[in-house]
Amino acid sequence: MKSAAPGLGLAGNLTRAFISSPLTPLFLLAALALGLVALITLPREEEPQISVPMVDIHVTANGLKAADAEKLVTEPLETIVKSIDGVEHVYSQTEDNGAIVTPRFQVGTNADTAVLRVQEKIDANMNRIPVGIPAPLIVGRGIDDVAIVVVTLRPTSDAASHWTANGLTRLARELQFELAKVPNIGLTYIVGEQPERIEVEPDPEKLSLYGITLQQLVAKIDGANQSFRIGTVRENGQQRAIVAGQTLQELPQIGNLLLTARDGRPVYVRDVAKVVLATSPAENRVTDIRKTAEGLEVAPAVSLAIAKRPGTNAVVIAHDIIKRLQEVRGQIFPKDVEMAVTRDYGHTANEKANELLFHLGLATVSIVILVAIAIGWREALVVAVVIPTTILLTLFAARIMGYTLNRVSLFALIFSIGILVDDATVVIENIARHWAMNDGRSRASAAIDAVAEVGNPTIIATLTVVAALLPMLFVSGMMGPYMSPIPANASAAMLFSFFVAVMLTPWLMVKVGKRDAGGHGHAPGEVGRLGRFYVAVARPILKSRARAWAFLVVVGFATLASMGLLYTEQVTVKLLPFDNKSNLQVVVDLPKGSSVEDTNRSLQEIVKRLATVPEIVSFQTYAGTAAPFDFNGLVRHYYLRSNPEQGDVTVDLLEKGDRERTSHAIALDTRERLRDLDLPAGSTVKVVEPPPGPPVLATLLAEIYGPDPATRRAVAQKVREIFKSIPFIVDVDDSFHNQAERVRVSIDQDNLEYYRVEQSDVYDTLNTLYGGTTVGYSHRGGGRQPIPIRIALPKGRSVMDERALSTPVPANALPGGRGVVELGDVVSVSREPASWPIFRHNGHPAEMVMADLAGAYEAPIYGMLAVDDAIAKADWGKLPKPVISFHGQPDDETHPTLLWDGEWEVTWVTFRDMGAAFMVALLGIYILVVAQFGSFKVPLVILTPIPLTLIGIMFGHWLFAAPFTATSMIGFIALAGIIVRNSILLVDFIRHSRGTDRELIDVLLEAGAIRFKPILLTALAAMIGAAVILADPIFQGLAISLLFGLASSTALTVLVIPAIYIVLRGEKHSSRRRQPPEAAVAAPVPPSSS
Repeated sequence: MKSAAPGLGLAGNLTRAFISSPLTPLFLLAALALGLVALITLPREEEPQISVPMVDIHVTANGLKAADAEKLVTEPLETIVKSIDGVEHVYSQTEDNGAIVTPRFQVGTNADTAVLRVQEKIDANMNRIPVGIPAPLIVGRGIDDVAIVVVTLRPTSDAASHWTANGLTRLARELQFELAKVPNIGLTYIVGEQPERIEVEPDPEKLSLYGITLQQLVAKIDGANQSFRIGTVRENGQQRAIVAGQTLQELPQIGNLLLTARDGRPVYVRDVAKVVLATSPAENRVTDIRKTAEGLEVAPAVSLAIAKRPGTNAVVIAHDIIKRLQEVRGQIFPKDVEMAVTRDYGHTANEKANELLFHLGLATVSIVILVAIAIGWREALVVAVVIPTTILLTLFAARIMGYTLNRVSLFALIFSIGILVDDATVVIENIARHWAMNDGRSRASAAIDAVAEVGNPTIIATLTVVAALLPMLFVSGMMGPYMSPIPANASAAMLFSFFVAVMLTPWLMVKVGKRDAGGHGHAPGEVGRLGRFYVAVARPILKSRARAWAFLVVVGFATLASMGLLYTEQVTVKLLPFDNKSNLQVVVDLPKGSSVEDTNRSLQEIVKRLATVPEIVSFQTYAGTAAPFDFNGLVRHYYLRSNPEQGDVTVDLLEKGDRERTSHAIALDTRERLRDLDLPAGSTVKVVEPPPGPPVLATLLAEIYGPDPATRRAVAQKVREIFKSIPFIVDVDDSFHNQAERVRVSIDQDNLEYYRVEQSDVYDTLNTLYGGTTVGYSHRGGGRQPIPIRIALPKGRSVMDERALSTPVPANALPGGRGVVELGDVVSVSREPASWPIFRHNGHPAEMVMADLAGAYEAPIYGMLAVDDAIAKADWGKLPKPVISFHGQPDDETHPTLLWDGEWEVTWVTFRDMGAAFMVALLGIYILVVAQFGSFKVPLVILTPIPLTLIGIMFGHWLFAAPFTATSMIGFIALAGIIVRNSILLVDFIRHSRGTDRELIDVLLEAGAIRFKPILLTALAAMIGAAVILADPIFQGLAISLLFGLASSTALTVLVIPAIYIVLRGEKHSSRRRQPPEAAVAAPVPPSSS
């Protein structure tokens, strides 16, 4: 055999250049150094950061009913924001007195850019904002606003009676200021704060007795609490500033302010109002509940949420925050208050990263052991250097591409570790085989020839895997950025693996390999035990064309039968399975109009029901305020849940290693325990799990479109009943709930004129009584927080009764008028229903029916099919039956339409794009193989084994009772490249052997026997990479696809391709052995020129 020759090809020439070059070890060291720097500096996160900017535009439309606000405010605003570049969806919610319009931008848009675009567009169209409507409040929310650390402050058991929410709020503010000193801190906010407030609580009866109006009271306190600079004065040759007035610092100062009654009598403020220091003025209740040996321990609590800046390392920042908390505890924080870290994404991210890095190491060691057993320990040493080098280079590429170290990017490395070792394995095995020939060549020369022999097939095989993976980079929607580290990192790993295999591997083999490599290779006529086993299995199948046909028919039937598991629902389809998280959330909505006390009682009842769940450690309840939001809460706008009837329970679980059940199993148990909870009629309770992958508004979401609001609500109510009738559809809710009642105070215009009362005085009186008027701050100095001074009725007496209506109103419409009349003389009080909320999606009015799935099925498609079937069978009476739509809003809204959205929309987009990526991958692979073999038919033979992977994939999913997920699809697509790679190596060897005049069956058996070992080795290596991620809930589908798909397809590929040759060319070859038809394969080429 010739040594280095012009026909070496790219691989052979690279090997010849580096096999004895002094630069090779330097390149190795440089690769290791770059990779280690990347490993240290890569930001660590638990999940990929998906930028889905949503900008909330809050508009106050005081006094307008929802229908009027929709026309006057919502529709013009939607038109304005819909024209902004990058806006994908526009949602709006219009209620009495206001609206929120939320443009959602395309995935990947920069959050700051999104807010600026909205701000600029609205500023440019301020002339379209109606008269009397204040400028909109624009609030941008993005993934970086999600808190990575939540600290809950609560008193210790002994000090519970000494601390109130107000005292904890003061500590939380101090702590917030201290933590702001930590570098790279983002948004911080306090949940459940109860700030101090000086409340002046007027007594309507006393006001009426003395004839004092609220306008007098407000003006007196406001005037007495003024302090401002008015200029300068010259004294003793110096200039000094003049400050006029002073601020009120103590309660008696306010109470002793002197008022003048209408008849001239002096009256003190304390005579007509009660001045108190309110320590719980906010309408919310936050408690922390611990499980102890004695039972539940309830204490007031305040939560401090801390986010990080964009692009920073969550692990480092969380560590810095915890460190700062410990420092503060020893300096300014009292010992009888606990600082419990109830959320620490830095810890979970680091834990997950370390776990996956361990799996990465485990897979590497396992593959090294495999190579040591199959080829030799010296070759295993080479692999032990090649794998870390390739992985570290890939990490460096990830750093350059802007990816972080998270579960998806690490899974990409783990799953690709088995593939990236393929190139090195093929090269090592072939070098060992060439050295075993003992034909007089030097080790370097034999190694160069060995690399050149498998060079072109290896390049094509590597590119086929890249061609299979890379199209997945263009999957759109929210799953695109979530999964993009897999094709990006795995493709980079494959490309690096090729260059490492042809540049570094031969150099290492020469350094550590034995000259006499007998037993590792195959001398002519010797194929080893694996080869003999292959021949024993394959010969009966390839003995005749009829047997080959029968075998192919059986394999084809098995492939079709495996697909039948999807039809029979033995294997279900789902976007992603639930992950095993450290917390759950219970979201409660009482009927509109419920008080915060009712909500808090309901939350405490839920806690009592769940107290016996062994895996639960503690609870935090939030009544009338939103719990610190996560990514799920960001998309679902949970941070706006601040009405009195809304409440959340955060459930903290034991560490994953300390419990047997997953968080999903605990969530199912939780839902069962809360099933018969005694709550007011119309209440809804939802058990919310942190979503796997991108969150959506609801797992099962039906948007109801129709001609008018009444029809939409009626159809939605019927659909909601159908939802509830299906056993595995749970946590059913809708977007409109019950219709609340409101109190209307109408002004009697005749009496107003008769008593000579100004209309504005009536409104001011009502606003002060029930809305409250803040007249300034009590500045106490000494580093203490200024306290607002507010005039309003006390919470306990905030009712519309005769006592409140006796409040005096000034009757001074005419000049010099000093009379007063009672409020009840000029107003009348009535009750009326509030407007239904109006939800709009991209300008289309709609109602939403939402639910989750649990039990028999957990993927939306099965719930949708069950609901569609129930809708078809239901008796709709006079109601029009809705048309079912799976994608796209209806053009015709004269008839009700049910549009499926939620997780289904993400599932549809993901699998649609992945299917397209698979087609592009097949086309790319076909082009590459045509380029290699110069034939249009041979590539079809090579692509044939791809469907065979389905046999193992579907069997594996059925065996594990696992759903076929998006990660399973990634595994299937990746397998296309891996299997084609093995097919290429086999067909290329067959092609080289066809120049002889031997029987075709002998050629096929020899090719299969010789290539069976490297094919099996590469398959086992990839299966080892898959096996270590089999326990991860989200990526189990990927592991199953690789593990079982490789097992089935590898076993069948080495049999199916020879069988296809026998079927297509068997008889012809027997009759014309010496001139095999050119149509079968390309003309034979000597191995050294391949």
